[in-house]
Amino acid sequence: MTIEILNSVINGCKKAIPSKSFAHRIAICNFIAGKKPTAGIADFTSNDIEVTEKCLQALKDGKKVLDCGESGSTLRFLLPLCASLGGEYEFIGHGKLMERPNEELFSVFLSHGVTVKKQDRIYISGKLTAGEYKIRGDISSQYVSGLLMALPLLDGDSEIVLTTPLSSKPYVEITLQVLKSFGVKIDQTENGFKVYGKQKFSGSATVEGDWSNEAFFLVLGAIAGEVSVVGLNKDSVQGDKKIVEILQSAGASVTVDDDFVSVKKSNLNAFTLDAESCPDLVPIAAVLASFSKGLTTIKNVQRLKIKESDRIESTIALLSSFGIKAEYNGADLLVYGGEPKSGVIDSYNDHRIAMSGAVMATVANGKSVIKTAQAVNKSYPTFFDDYNFVGGKSYEV
Repeated sequence: MTIEILNSVINGCKKAIPSKSFAHRIAICNFIAGKKPTAGIADFTSNDIEVTEKCLQALKDGKKVLDCGESGSTLRFLLPLCASLGGEYEFIGHGKLMERPNEELFSVFLSHGVTVKKQDRIYISGKLTAGEYKIRGDISSQYVSGLLMALPLLDGDSEIVLTTPLSSKPYVEITLQVLKSFGVKIDQTENGFKVYGKQKFSGSATVEGDWSNEAFFLVLGAIAGEVSVVGLNKDSVQGDKKIVEILQSAGASVTVDDDFVSVKKSNLNAFTLDAESCPDLVPIAAVLASFSKGLTTIKNVQRLKIKESDRIESTIALLSSFGIKAEYNGADLLVYGGEPKSGVIDSYNDHRIAMSGAVMATVANGKSVIKTAQAVNKSYPTFFDDYNFVGGKSYEV
């Protein structure tokens, strides 16, 4: 799908879509509790959530081949779950999914009774045993979240010992919050977590509004008019709530209330961002930096190389297509604010690049084009409908 975007003035109020991060975890806990995976999240869909729900239904039906689509969360959450259930399973992935690292997870599997074979697919067999799980925390927090949801099913107690500091910690906080809602007890330790075995999952959890995806609209308000988003929990543990701090540090006019956030077009200045806890915000933060006077520095971006695209490369390419200078110095992403011009954007089949491109194109002079814009379906299928609802001008061609 190719989308054309004309520059426009934005003025609108929209409802936040449900959080994909919460929906993944709630679906899995629903399954463990013997409920329909869609309980409480049936009104929300995206490609990633659909594949999680389909995989869980396949498990419920006794099937052993699971197609995880392009969803890293689905794969890294279901690998430990299936290993805790025991048996033989085959995992299929598409896009760049099977290129993303999982060796740390496989290592703890091998030391706890589960064998792994990886070719173009992943095959596991055996059943996890309780015990000490030593694992790095700086590659993907999804490893830890997956283990936290699976280890309570084992016959004995286990301990997750992090051998490095935990990156993207807020995503683990989401996991712990959902597990607590299902009555699962987990204690935090000095270097990780104590997970008690033979636990029953009962209860339910509520899907919050998604700070991650609504960040695109909040930045849109800061550069193109005014946007209000209803349904965002200001006390959320979601790491991407940091978008409010980022906007404020750039000088944007931001109003935060109990249930909504409003952002108005403002004179923006360069800022410094540590992306350690919010890596998914980097592309849209880079867009904000493009309209901010001066040199913006975004730190701790190394892990962006192993996302749906190499997001360091694809973010720089996105900005360059609008005539904005950006570079990676091996440690930080540097963005030189300027006056974006209309461009032709390659989404790299990455949903966050496609959505960031749409936001940037709103203020660029003339007509811009986004190629493979269907990438938004991964997390936000109605993105362009909502974009037009608040005053954007996008057309499928």
